[in-house]
Amino acid sequence: MEKANESSVMGFVLLGFSDHPCLEAVLFVFVLFFYLLTLVGNFTIIIISYLGPPLQTPMYFFLSNLSLLDLCFTTSLAPQTLVNLRGPEKTITYGGCVVQLCISLALGSTECILLAVTALDRYVAVCKPLHYVVIMNPRLCQQLATISWLSGLANSLIHATFTLQSPFCGNHRLDHFICEVPALLKLACVDTTTNELVLFVVSALFLLLPPASILISYGFITQAVLRIRSVEARHKAFSTCSSHLTVAIIFYGTIIYMYLQPSSSYAQDQGKFISLFYTMVTPTLNPVIYTLRNKDVKESVKKLLSGKLCSLWM
Repeated sequence: MEKANESSVMGFVLLGFSDHPCLEAVLFVFVLFFYLLTLVGNFTIIIISYLGPPLQTPMYFFLSNLSLLDLCFTTSLAPQTLVNLRGPEKTITYGGCVVQLCISLALGSTECILLAVTALDRYVAVCKPLHYVVIMNPRLCQQLATISWLSGLANSLIHATFTLQSPFCGNHRLDHFICEVPALLKLACVDTTTNELVLFVVSALFLLLPPASILISYGFITQAVLRIRSVEARHKAFSTCSSHLTVAIIFYGTIIYMYLQPSSSYAQDQGKFISLFYTMVTPTLNPVIYTLRNKDVKESVKKLLSGKLCSLWM
């Protein structure tokens, strides 16, 4: 019992990329750059969605929720990663590990649902434009966002419970740079087959059903867009939808790779770099892709900046 509780007392050593010491300085700059980009980009999306009248629509309501998610998600991981990459001490307390695991799981799971909700919003906008305002009313949008956040919290509690109940028997050297489910299960000194099965089923619900609903929505959207006679309107619809689809493919692709494969085939080094990508790079994609491909966003940014400059000049 004493050995089983040792990890909860001592915490974990996050080995991270210590087996590649020459790479740590490069990764520090990499993480810092994308963290700052995430902060600036997502804060910008939230501000213009709130202050820009043309962007006060259901689509940008959900997009600002995604930006808030990405801000919190990266902030729950990046500071600890930067500290471990720069200093000789690469430790995290047991409580810190639990908090990091729960928050990152909750936010990541919420994003899984929100991306599907955003696809539903695009479906209604393109396929039922005359009824869009009535269907996607503020009350429904609030309810869909609330369901997404609560679903993410429930998934986090299930994953954290089944992962952390396994005894680590004094093994507190975590071969990862963050507290993540696949890496933590590797530390267990008991058979985790049941845990992995339960977690696989729960993960499948979040990582297969939402992408399936997105594909179905975009199937109907594609049919509707192809019936549009105006080339300009068709291009605008495809541009907006392709931005969302690009974000969804990258997000689900990396997460599915991490959570829907047997632990026996989990390559630790490869898993760390995949995790680095979806925890640090993916949160920058929403503002970058939507800003570069969406005229409304670019116009709102220009108006806000010009308004600020004019007020400073006056």
